[in-house]
Amino acid sequence: MPTPPENPLGDYLRERRGRLDPAAFGLPLTRRRTPGLRREEVAQRANVSATWYTWLEQGRGGAPSADVLDRIARALTLNEVEREHLFLIGLGRPPEARYRGDRAVPPHLRRVLDAFAFSPAYIRTATWDILAWNRAAAVVLTDYAAISAGERNLLRMFFLEPRMRSTQTEWLHVARVLVAAFRADIARAGAGAAARGLIDELSRESPEFAALWRENDVRRADGMVAKRIRHPQAGWLDLEYSIFAVAGRPDLDMAVFTPANEETAGRIQALMRAD
Repeated sequence: MPTPPENPLGDYLRERRGRLDPAAFGLPLTRRRTPGLRREEVAQRANVSATWYTWLEQGRGGAPSADVLDRIARALTLNEVEREHLFLIGLGRPPEARYRGDRAVPPHLRRVLDAFAFSPAYIRTATWDILAWNRAAAVVLTDYAAISAGERNLLRMFFLEPRMRSTQTEWLHVARVLVAAFRADIARAGAGAAARGLIDELSRESPEFAALWRENDVRRADGMVAKRIRHPQAGWLDLEYSIFAVAGRPDLDMAVFTPANEETAGRIQALMRAD
């Protein structure tokens, strides 16, 4: 007997359908031969033809559209990881990014920040709002607690706070890199609409930002980047800047500034002792 062709999409749909509790959806529990929802119940929840959904599970419905897969994902109450997997096996690509804008920072992430005793670190959103930071960041970079939550944005501070220019060796070069990286970040996270107000504000208030934004450059911040900043008390500090993705939160990144040499490490420790 020939081996039936592989059908990863159909297998996944059947398995997820079988995990659902009909009672949770207000459906009758009688006369059910198998656990989970029936095919026609999933089809109804997804607003697709029951025949077509059956064919999809059987591997003969043709390639589904992204819109249909998204409706099926909601019908099966898939989480973000499960939804992404559905798109990968159904279309060969992940779904378009959906920016959540959730500003809650889990306690375990705050503990991770605090573990970097002498390395400034913070959590930022895809639109570069600072949500959480450690003591080293407040002492070395800026006192984020003194800035209102609505103004606590890296790009806004860089372009609209005059003192930021004095902290950089090559302000315009850094500005160009930041704008290109910001454009890439909001596109990857699907946060273009959420960033529109900030972009409009900076374009009005900063001619330099407006000019750089018109360049349409993009840049991905991968790996470690050397940074040299001037602190008003400690002088020049040599740092290694790294960005880390936050597992389970594609809308958040963690940035860590590690001292690049013993001299910088000593200066940071002296600053923190004096604070």
